[in-house]
Amino acid sequence: MDGVPRVPEQRRPGSAQDAAEPAAALRFGVLGPVRAWRGEEQLATGSPQQRALLAALLLREGRTATAAELIDAVWGEEPPLQALAALRTYASRLRKILDAGVLVSESGGYAVRGLPEGALDLGVAQELAAEAEKARGAGDLCQAREVLARALALWDGEVLAGVPGPYAEAQRVRLEEWRLQLLESRLDMDLEQGCHAEAVSELTALTAEHPLRERLRELLMLALYRSGRQAEALAVYADTRRLLADELGVDPRPGLRELQQRILQADPALAEPSAPAAEPAAVPVRPAQLPATVPDFTGRASFVSELGEVLASAEGRVMAVSALAGIGGVGKTTLAVHVAHQARSAFPDGQLYVDLQGAGPRAAEPETVLGSFLRALGTADSAIPDSLEERAALYRSVLDGRRVLVLLDNARDAAQVRPLLPGTEGCAALVTSRVRMVDLAGAHLVDLDVMSPDEALSLFTKIVGEERVASERKAALDVVAACGFLPLAIRIAASRLAARRTWTVSVLAAKLADERRRLDELQAGDLAVKATFELGYGAMDPAQARAFRLLGLADGPDISLAAAAAVLDLPVDETEDLLEALVDTSLLESAAPGRYRYHDLVRLYARACAERDEQPPSEREAALSRLLDFYLATTAQVYAIEHPGDRLTDDLEPTRYPGLSFDEGTAALDWLYTEAGQLLACVRQAAGTERLRRAVDLLWAAKDLTESGANSHQYEMTARATCEATRADGHDRAEGRARTVLSDVLLVSGRIQPAEQEARVAMELAGSAQDSTAVSWVANNRGLICLHESRFADGKVFFDQALEGLRAAGNRPFEATVLGNLSRAHLGMGNIAKAVEMAQHGLAVHTEIGRTVRLANGHFALGVALTRAGRYTEALSQFSDALGIFNGHRQRLWEGVTHFRIAEVHAADRRPSQAAQHAEQALALGCIGGDRMQGNVLTLLGRSLYVLGQADRARACWREALSLYEQNGAGEANAVRALLSSAAAA
Repeated sequence: MDGVPRVPEQRRPGSAQDAAEPAAALRFGVLGPVRAWRGEEQLATGSPQQRALLAALLLREGRTATAAELIDAVWGEEPPLQALAALRTYASRLRKILDAGVLVSESGGYAVRGLPEGALDLGVAQELAAEAEKARGAGDLCQAREVLARALALWDGEVLAGVPGPYAEAQRVRLEEWRLQLLESRLDMDLEQGCHAEAVSELTALTAEHPLRERLRELLMLALYRSGRQAEALAVYADTRRLLADELGVDPRPGLRELQQRILQADPALAEPSAPAAEPAAVPVRPAQLPATVPDFTGRASFVSELGEVLASAEGRVMAVSALAGIGGVGKTTLAVHVAHQARSAFPDGQLYVDLQGAGPRAAEPETVLGSFLRALGTADSAIPDSLEERAALYRSVLDGRRVLVLLDNARDAAQVRPLLPGTEGCAALVTSRVRMVDLAGAHLVDLDVMSPDEALSLFTKIVGEERVASERKAALDVVAACGFLPLAIRIAASRLAARRTWTVSVLAAKLADERRRLDELQAGDLAVKATFELGYGAMDPAQARAFRLLGLADGPDISLAAAAAVLDLPVDETEDLLEALVDTSLLESAAPGRYRYHDLVRLYARACAERDEQPPSEREAALSRLLDFYLATTAQVYAIEHPGDRLTDDLEPTRYPGLSFDEGTAALDWLYTEAGQLLACVRQAAGTERLRRAVDLLWAAKDLTESGANSHQYEMTARATCEATRADGHDRAEGRARTVLSDVLLVSGRIQPAEQEARVAMELAGSAQDSTAVSWVANNRGLICLHESRFADGKVFFDQALEGLRAAGNRPFEATVLGNLSRAHLGMGNIAKAVEMAQHGLAVHTEIGRTVRLANGHFALGVALTRAGRYTEALSQFSDALGIFNGHRQRLWEGVTHFRIAEVHAADRRPSQAAQHAEQALALGCIGGDRMQGNVLTLLGRSLYVLGQADRARACWREALSLYEQNGAGEANAVRALLSSAAAA
């Protein structure tokens, strides 16, 4: 439908349309050209004056307009002599187009009636705006933003485009003002949700389009400030103040001036949107068996509130049951006791407590517990029956009509708990267990995790003392982090420190830094973290215990089900059963469906168990070898899908354990980016083992991670560690590949000199190892380095060398990429026609292979060449194609540099507003080339802003660019100094 926003069609259930073929509904659009559709068919709405009549009637929303009003709307103060006749003609023509009874005549005028709900895009926009306002009032900003975005999407260019007359002009102004208000509201919610970096680009374009609109300037200042760009935020104010004075002779409104002052004062309230204050927990009185609550109870505010609400709802309900589950030492009992004390006033008839010993070898028997409870409730020993069923029935009878809270601590399972539940209105039960009680009917399940860092530090400080912690805050943070934010571990560590006045916090942090000794350090008196874990491990069957030990060997934040199956060398279904059993014991966590992770201290305990119990010891190395094979085989599959025809996968180390297969690229990329942290950890863990050469190839096959921008730092750290490990190993081929990868990383981040150093060493090692794949790869990298250093003839030599090796290997996709790079060398040497030809040749090869990420590189290279040739429209088309592919393949840094190239085209073609908008998008995304490229983007943005009259902000951009250039020793610094001098003299 020519890009026209679709207005939803409405149907009423039970109408005649449900029984027969539905008639196509009429729909109208005024938030753009005046248009009408019947179903999917666009109707001819006639001449501009006829469209003006239709618009005037539609905008009256069913009210009648007199002929005089309509003549004035269409022609204004000077209508033609036959205006009334013309009006009737237009009305007659519209009747023929529209359904019968839609355009009606009455009282000498006309009206549009009988339209179904949602037939007019303006009406839909109004309903969506009202829905968004309601959602925002209810605190649902995500919903409000989504609904408001749908409303704004209904606009399709200028309102009532091409419609003449004063009425249409007035409505254009009114609806454009409303659109801007909605847009400001959506942007305001963007900032409330923390999307300030993303908003800067849009706000930059909007302030250029509406320079006198102070609310947009205010939002831009706030977005820039929250993005860490304080100087630019203040420059926006300076530009605004000068513009208002020059154009209107007024000062900025008080709100804008106040924001400037708050930015100058670095008001911390501006840094992030303020979160709503947590609700105060309920204030904490016949058996009274609850243990004492700890005086230093800390944090857990949301859980206290949540559980308090459940207990408060016990009156009027059959029974309120809450079951807390979590790893040993996470603070389940502490939280339950604390909540129970706070809820005592709601249970005036008493509180019962029992430790069910569920984690130990001999759990408490329910009939024994019931006997104890019945005595506490005043039942004589002689009245207590013998059987479990009779005791449970008497227990429920005694509780009938009472309001009693029962705390069942450390339960083994739901079967142990069920006979102990009150089951009567007004009573409630709190249950704690290491097992999630999914089979406890009607229970409110709560999964208790470790503390937040702030909560952990607060607990540590309460035990140790403010004075000792204040002077060593960083060491204290190291201690609670080493404790994995586990409350029991923090309490033990803090108690040890509190009992040793000669120790500093740093001494304790140093002791806990040794992972092999950490669990031994975390014991004080009868408290020990290891003993807590030992209870759970001792209750496992042999298969569960093996899985627990071997999975703990793998580094990485978590592990997928498929990877775990590789570690255990078991089918996926059998692996899942074992892992879910471990989750039920709370010694393993399910991070998401099909993903599992250990708490840091549990992982250390699992590894200690593996060293102690795993027989034969070689099984530990075999498990990690299977995991590496799984990652390498699967990553090679992803690379082959993303780079079809590329011969790199033919030259990787062989694997014995199979990987996953994918039907299409989206699933492959999903896997790669989801598993990035895990496979990089697997690479690092291979240092000093026979797995190292496979690990290097895994890193190389996963190279797309570095250009995405999402994992660049972690990838670089892994590459550096691998270079050191391969150098110590003395294997030229592996070290050459590792240094090739590192040079690639450094090149992407714009660190040219270190990239050149690594590339030189890589070339020597790859040559001595006769590794032709690495030689071609590093030759291309050295060519790119030459481009950055303006050594274009040298770059051509390296690219020719790369092409020779790639052609010999039959690697056409990479050959096409190098042709695009060679095109840039020809541009540098002034051979523009040759450069365009080379880029077109490379693109033709990529196109023949298919829509891959390298096809985007082909479009990009041709776009660069066409820009230099002054063929701006063609260049924009190529960059647009590249942008879509980069986005689809999640190459964020390539997206950023493409936006920069688009900004260059707009700037060269004298379109500064569009140039500034794309430059802002480049800054938000980041670019291939690191700080140096960011300096280029800021320089271009400054030029565009300067042309738009925003001189202060332009200078702020140039000063930031100059700082980046000076830090990197870039020659572009002189040009920026000249820009700043010229602007100061103006």
